[in-house]
Amino acid sequence: MKIIDVRKESEYAAEHVNEAYSKPLAYINEWIDEIQPEEHFYLHCAGGYRSMIAASILQARGYRNFTEIEGGFKAIASTRVSKSDFVCQTKVLK
Repeated sequence: MKIIDVRKESEYAAEHVNEAYSKPLAYINEWIDEIQPEEHFYLHCAGGYRSMIAASILQARGYRNFTEIEGGFKAIASTRVSKSDFVCQTKVLK
């Protein structure tokens, strides 16, 4: 299962789904070609707004085989999905 996290790198570094790939929305033009259009993947951000933007861009470029995770990482955090240990972002940004 491929999971793409479109949050900022600092957000990903603070806590993320284990096995998720950090692919910030701000750099979508740089990483979009790394994904095969027929490959299924899951897409999320913190709450859903950035992943909605990423989904629109992906769809406009012919990507249809993905699932946007409703509620983003906030929703994932309340599940048993394997996540990294939390690291305070002030420590990450130093």
